Amino acid sequence: MTGWWKNRSSAGKVELYTRWSFHLFVLIEITSFGLPVMASAAEKSSDLALPFSLFLLLCAHAVLCGVLSSTALTWVVGRRERPTRLAVTTASLTAAAVLGVLALKAAGKIGVPTIAPTLVTGLTCFTAGSLVLCMRSVRSMRYVAPAAAAGTGVTVLALGLPAAHALGYCVGVLAGCLFFSATCGFSAWLLRIVHELDRAREDQARLAVAEERLRFGRDLHDVMGRNLAVIALKSELAIQLARRERPEAVEQMIEVQRIAQESQREVRDVVRGYREADLSVELEGARGVLSAAGMDCRVDFRAPRGTELPAEVQSALGWVVREATTNILRHGDAHRCLIRLTAAEAGSVTLVVENDGAPEAPAGPPGSGLAGLRERLAALDGTLQAGLVGDGRFRLLAEIPDRRLQGLEVRA
Repeated sequence: MTGWWKNRSSAGKVELYTRWSFHLFVLIEITSFGLPVMASAAEKSSDLALPFSLFLLLCAHAVLCGVLSSTALTWVVGRRERPTRLAVTTASLTAAAVLGVLALKAAGKIGVPTIAPTLVTGLTCFTAGSLVLCMRSVRSMRYVAPAAAAGTGVTVLALGLPAAHALGYCVGVLAGCLFFSATCGFSAWLLRIVHELDRAREDQARLAVAEERLRFGRDLHDVMGRNLAVIALKSELAIQLARRERPEAVEQMIEVQRIAQESQREVRDVVRGYREADLSVELEGARGVLSAAGMDCRVDFRAPRGTELPAEVQSALGWVVREATTNILRHGDAHRCLIRLTAAEAGSVTLVVENDGAPEAPAGPPGSGLAGLRERLAALDGTLQAGLVGDGRFRLLAEIPDRRLQGLEVRA
């Protein structure tokens, strides 16, 4: 029952909460402004035809504002164009409804004094909030409430109602529209910022991968570029010498073979440098990246006294930290993360990476990252366990036996 909420990202949760809050505004408008109209009319008169018609008008207006608000929120998060036509239609229909209510009031058709102010205030306030959602700049938003109040006051005066009534309408509409404009404007701003932060975190993960690829490509080009050029030149020279049946062609091909073997060795060195990860560097990198993404990341690590982890153990665990950090950034919606290294008395080194906000079901097909980690650890007789441990927490547990740590205990 709670999976539909837990499996959403922070941006998705904020959007869902905001969207349903504005859906609730439809019921609030009907119950706060429509039902009092019917109750007041029932107390004063037995003819409920006109009050019932006004109640239906308010219900239709509430639904229209709800549709506009939902459409505007979709525009706020960048999934559709601005609903300009719907906003203009809503504003026009609201103005016509307010004019009709005030005209009935001026003609004496509405006998209950509280019906007209209630309807006018409800119509204008909720329309103002919906229109604010369709605006991006605060400068445009701040004109909505004064324009609605001024228009209402001028209309009341134009219909021949007393100036005191016009002032009362103007003040009531201004106060209500200011409140709804501020509320709706802040909600739209908050939703936009949350989505921008979520997209920024995804871009940060993609940029990190792209930078690593560029760095590897640059290093590989620096190593292979010169050697390949020399191989091409010497091969061409050997061909020319062979065509002339010169014995120097053999020497040139021997040199080509030597350069090729040297290139193989240099490429292996480059690849080995990328495949050997320094554990302490990876831990600090994970702390920095996850903290920059807005997570509370705690890293507990201290090397055993009098010794240090072997290079192959550090490399394997460093890759575990790197892969776990990548998965935390790309999947789920973590707020807290714990990375802990321990060396048990039995002589095994254990690394635990645990985070909250993990989805109950994977968003896509399984990747090859965990399989690659298991292969690395298997070369050291190590094991890897990964999965949910309850309450939306995901745990990655890597264990490598190391007899050189026998008798030492380190709690990272």
